[in-house]
Amino acid sequence: MSNDRAEIEKRRTFAIISHPDAGKTTLTEKLLLYGGAIALAGSVKGKKTARHAVSDWMEIEKQRGISVTSSVLQFHYGDRCINILDTPGHQDFSEDTYRTLMAADSAVMVIDAAKGVENQTRKLFKVCVMRNIPIFTFINKMDREARDPFDLLEEIEKELGIQTYPMNWPIGSGKEFKGVYDREQQAILSFTANNGQREVESVQADLDDPNLGQLIGEEHRQTLVDDIELLDGASADFDMELVRTGKLSPVFFGSALTNFGVEPFLKEFLRLTPPPLPRNSSAGLVDPVQAPFSAFVFKIQANMNKAHRDRVAFLRICSGKFERGMEVYHVQGEKKMKLLQPQQLMAQEREIVDEAYAGDIIGVFDPGIFSIGDTICTPGHPVQYEGIPTFAPEHFARIRQVDTMKRKQFVKGTTQIAQEGAIQIFQEPNKGMEEVIVGVVGVLQFEVLEYRLKNEYNVDIRREGLPYQYIRWIDNKDLDPKKLNLTSDTKVVQDFKGNFLLLFTNEWNINWALEKNPDLRLSEVNRDT
Repeated sequence: MSNDRAEIEKRRTFAIISHPDAGKTTLTEKLLLYGGAIALAGSVKGKKTARHAVSDWMEIEKQRGISVTSSVLQFHYGDRCINILDTPGHQDFSEDTYRTLMAADSAVMVIDAAKGVENQTRKLFKVCVMRNIPIFTFINKMDREARDPFDLLEEIEKELGIQTYPMNWPIGSGKEFKGVYDREQQAILSFTANNGQREVESVQADLDDPNLGQLIGEEHRQTLVDDIELLDGASADFDMELVRTGKLSPVFFGSALTNFGVEPFLKEFLRLTPPPLPRNSSAGLVDPVQAPFSAFVFKIQANMNKAHRDRVAFLRICSGKFERGMEVYHVQGEKKMKLLQPQQLMAQEREIVDEAYAGDIIGVFDPGIFSIGDTICTPGHPVQYEGIPTFAPEHFARIRQVDTMKRKQFVKGTTQIAQEGAIQIFQEPNKGMEEVIVGVVGVLQFEVLEYRLKNEYNVDIRREGLPYQYIRWIDNKDLDPKKLNLTSDTKVVQDFKGNFLLLFTNEWNINWALEKNPDLRLSEVNRDT
């Protein structure tokens, strides 16, 4: 057990979140570079080069230079074993992003120094707050013209409702970016651009160094002295307990593209971020070290390997040690089983593993028995983790196959992609699966669906946008939807578990349905999850 404890305490499992183009994927790759997991960082914009971001594995991601599905990346740095959950930053992200955050113990929030807090950052931040996980902030792109750092900190505190504590402080920005001042070491790390190679040229000096004016310029020296005096007098004290509960965010300034500030950030982050945390379950808090093996499914991905047409369930190990070939209990399926081909992942690259520990993410072959949120544990020690929320779709479309002879592939494709959680599918009662209504959180998922059906299932589809904006599940199990008094533009549908729902074009129609049907009970979330 002592060896298991040591292995578990080495683990650090975190998600990287940001608005599109804040530099999240670039930062991820530089962390991998320092961990020795890759030798060369790919260009995210990859249009003029054959290289692409390591974490982007789906063909559509390589073509468009964006991340549309969450990746899992594991590497070692020093004595730490690091699991990075790289989430999609695109504004049309899916529920996949939310679910991935449920598997993380902490989050790194990447913010563009010129743009500050953006809409996507707010959405993802809310999920982190919901879980009270530590949030570390990396203010990126200091090598470009940036906003005043005091204004950026004020905006983070005001917009996101979290206190900030700058761990370092920038000296200039853009062409005048001279480096950062490390507040704990009370030392200046000056910056010399070197085209993003692994080792950045830097010179250390302190505020009293007589040569400091020559190193960073007299004007920057005076501004820095004034800023540090103001920070030391006005900023909140560093409180590790507030960091652990997600109420205080340590802030770092740097440039992922040029590599400046990335390794100091990584070292400090690993020092401050927690090992695997206890998780809530039906049996109370589950201790990652003391409890036997348990895990939950937070992501399902079909066709990661086109040659094998496989389907992988991603498990976050919450407690204990996993060993290849061990017997486990699938709580929702109420049966014992062996997890076949356990793998650890580097985007689409996979490696069979013999053992893994709490904090690790492993992929297992899924013959179609797992659902998002399922719990797997040691037989005789039943535990069930809290369900992962299903978010209501905000966009709807009717899709049908072009070739009626490909009905089987159409049904298989839409069903499997829905089981992954990227889309939700609905049927009109008493209609077959020749056409389905698809609901998504972000409209990009329609494009991804069309692309995947064509490339993975060889099915062309026609898509017709629908005007619905609101969805409500019917809670009354004994109610006949045909007898409901509804407006003409309200539609009755069923999800693939057979539950009845109503699709509405506006809020007025929701109020009409409730007024005209006094016994009707509606819910914004799916109670089955």
